Amino acid sequence: MTQERLRAFGGPVPVAVYLLKREAGELRLAAATEGTEPPDGLSSWYSLSARSPVVDAFQAGRPVWPDAAALAAYGETGAAAAAAGVALGALALGPAGGRWGALVAVDESGEGFGADRRGFLELYADHIAERLAAEGRAEVRPEVLRHAMERHRLGTFALTLTTGLVEADTTALKLLGMVEGEFDGRVESLFGRTVPDDLPALMSIVEPTPRTAGSRELEFRIRGASGEPRWLRLRCLTRAGPDGRPRRVLGVLADASRLRPGADEVSRVQRLSAALATAVTVRDVGHVTAAALRELGAERVVLAETESDRLVVTALDPPELDAWPEAWRAAWPEVPVRDLPTLQAALRERRTELWPLGSGLEPGLGAVGPGGLAVLPLPADGQVAGACLVGWAEPHEFDTEERFLLTAAAGLVGQALGRARAFDAQHELAATLQRSLLPRALPALPGGVAVARYLPATVGLDVGGDWYDVIPLTDRHVALVIGDVQGHSAAAATIMGQIRTAIRAYAVEGHSPDVVISHANRLLVGMETDLFATCCYVAMDMEEGDTWLVRAGHLPPLVRDPDGGTREVTVEGGPPLGILMDAEFPLTTLGLSPGTVLTLLTDGLVESASLPLEDGMRRVRDLLAAGDLSDAGRLADTLLGGAGRRDDDVALLLLRYDGMRVRPRRAGWEVWRLPNAVGHARRFVGRTLRSWSVADGADMALLIVSELVTNALVHTQGPVRLDLTLTGDRLRVAVSDSSPRAPQKSAGVDWEATGGRGILLVEAVSSAWGSVPLSGGKQVWGEINVMVAEPDEAGNANVASIT
Repeated sequence: MTQERLRAFGGPVPVAVYLLKREAGELRLAAATEGTEPPDGLSSWYSLSARSPVVDAFQAGRPVWPDAAALAAYGETGAAAAAAGVALGALALGPAGGRWGALVAVDESGEGFGADRRGFLELYADHIAERLAAEGRAEVRPEVLRHAMERHRLGTFALTLTTGLVEADTTALKLLGMVEGEFDGRVESLFGRTVPDDLPALMSIVEPTPRTAGSRELEFRIRGASGEPRWLRLRCLTRAGPDGRPRRVLGVLADASRLRPGADEVSRVQRLSAALATAVTVRDVGHVTAAALRELGAERVVLAETESDRLVVTALDPPELDAWPEAWRAAWPEVPVRDLPTLQAALRERRTELWPLGSGLEPGLGAVGPGGLAVLPLPADGQVAGACLVGWAEPHEFDTEERFLLTAAAGLVGQALGRARAFDAQHELAATLQRSLLPRALPALPGGVAVARYLPATVGLDVGGDWYDVIPLTDRHVALVIGDVQGHSAAAATIMGQIRTAIRAYAVEGHSPDVVISHANRLLVGMETDLFATCCYVAMDMEEGDTWLVRAGHLPPLVRDPDGGTREVTVEGGPPLGILMDAEFPLTTLGLSPGTVLTLLTDGLVESASLPLEDGMRRVRDLLAAGDLSDAGRLADTLLGGAGRRDDDVALLLLRYDGMRVRPRRAGWEVWRLPNAVGHARRFVGRTLRSWSVADGADMALLIVSELVTNALVHTQGPVRLDLTLTGDRLRVAVSDSSPRAPQKSAGVDWEATGGRGILLVEAVSSAWGSVPLSGGKQVWGEINVMVAEPDEAGNANVASIT
């Protein structure tokens, strides 16, 4: 090994590498920066049965950084180092169950190992472990190690992300084709000779995102003075600042030209790339990958996709489950990742891992390849798309060429897997659109029950443009929508989803029904699509039964009155959406009594090639009149039962209006913009609550009123309104203003601050609170539980607690 010491920022560091001698049960010195002698304070060998920092690091698989005092506690094994006044750093080489030895660094300065020096030593240990892995043997001869380390010298650099400045040593600059005196400290200059095709991947590692953590590695090309490309290997470690964001990147560089593959391996990669180019589905990718990797003599190949914290098997070779370990058969089709920490670590670090015979892996993983196992994380679009495991039954040694082949295969398969997943998603687009664009469930409504049904056409495509929606607006208002986009195609379903979302957004903003439909019409016209849509929009006050209807080229609603009679609601309509930019949509009002059933439907239920529209509407009215109102869902199913063979989609939305059993008490107050406006509002609330016999909870209500009214007066202009609603034991305090900006909780305000606590107080005392758009402004509300004093038979107040 070179006589020069390993240099990291902070000074030179003497280093020694110990290799495992299994038959002797010891770690024996194999190479050192001082030649063949260990640095001061280190021994030539360490018994695995003795207690020492080197053995502790090797057996625990994690770095150990003892200072002089900690070394003294080790007894004789640390006495020499402690006497010399040095600190040590010991790092294991290799994965769990397959470690080759340990790297030990000595600090002679008395300052110990800071964060940067520790980081560089961790990267250096990873570099040596990779060289040992390239040998593909459980034990490596010392002369082989010294020869490899002599030929592959490292350069180091550190990038401070906040300033963009880079520190680089002479070796790093030389590897990158630069002269030390000409380097200006910028990252762009440091990697200026990088081949353009490799630059995006390189910069994604050198300039990490906030989600990036741990070490990353990459091989990339630079062009020398002659123009010929040369391969370098980069290994980086990201350090985070106090805020958790990446702050500093440490890196080591090595010449990788001698590690590049021969013509045969390149040919194999080219054949795999060509085969994967024709693989369309995830299943195809699995078959191609298994066939290619079985050419290496592997007995088992598994391809699995990542889903959240799980791996789901998509391809298995051999496909018979009894050829796989029991742990895999029991968890099928999932890979038991939680029980395989070594596999978890490989996926987390996104690094190809090769474990030869005798690596000592956990049983569930080692049984996949008892003679040798390769774990290939599959990268795609900056993420791990899945993993490929390749196992050999007979003893297998991994050489440098095979390591390259497997690493290159991982990149190709990862990209192919990403494309195949996208194709599979498109293949199921029809069903996915229909499931995702329609509501999964309808909300519970005060004073009524809403149910919906959707049936695809029984002929032709099963993707249509029919939709429905139920939109809660305020504490007592609700909107019901049904519509139909022209045609049966993915385009129709897509337009359906956009229109449904737009109508919901416009409705929640607090617009009136005619304005909601006008906005939706303008949106569809602006899309410049050839498709149009029909729609019927109904807004209803669930407390009073007042209803507002707007129709855009759609069928009119059907109503069953409490006496059992049915009728079509006469609604003056406008044209379908998407035809005229300035179309008008008149508003129709209707009053509903408790016991009324309102039915919205699409033409697929009442019209077909063999069924005239008038006959279809009459049939639905007859079924509606004879239906059982006690079960709204069964009534909806009854209406669908008369549809017969369907040439079109069918959507049905039914509302049974029962009326509210407990009529809320309401009171409102226009807040005066006076110096004592909050006091006037509090007195109004106090009088109102006394008149409602609210016996407990008034103090919390007054606190909410004070905070919300103060915020509205201070932060908005225009009128401010205070509304109180008492429903049973629930008191709702709502303050409306003309500003659409929702209140924000400040993350920097604590309970000792003198301001900015209003929303925190409202949240603390309310059982629920929120903010909703309202007619160009907003309404901020809070709800609390109260107790109401009720008179007994003698006329005395009796406090009843309803919680």
